Amino acid sequence: MAEENQADSNTGANQSDVPDNKANDVTAAAGDGVGAGQAKRAHRSQKVGSVVSDKMQKTVVVRVDRLVRHTKYRRYVRRTSKFMAHDELGATIGDKVRIVETRPMSARKRWRVIEIVQKAAK
Repeated sequence: MAEENQADSNTGANQSDVPDNKANDVTAAAGDGVGAGQAKRAHRSQKVGSVVSDKMQKTVVVRVDRLVRHTKYRRYVRRTSKFMAHDELGATIGDKVRIVETRPMSARKRWRVIEIVQKAAK
């Protein structure tokens, strides 16, 4: 019995520390933008490319070039991909922009322009 009372008194001392830790966790979570019970967001991939079309409203088509090594000939081959990106910054044809992955905004638009790296020469 005495051991149980001693164990209860020890847990009582530790419980006074618990609310302080929870309070710190809540403020840390609020600062991170992650709510209670939510997982931390994964790193979103970014790409840099040039704008090839700006004829749509708030949407640009960005061409991203990359070099891949040919499996048989061991030479580097240039591969291009075109992405439709949401553009609030007003990028025009020829601008070099940085795009980041985002939620689906339409059937083919899953990227967003976050920065105009270099404006096109006029």
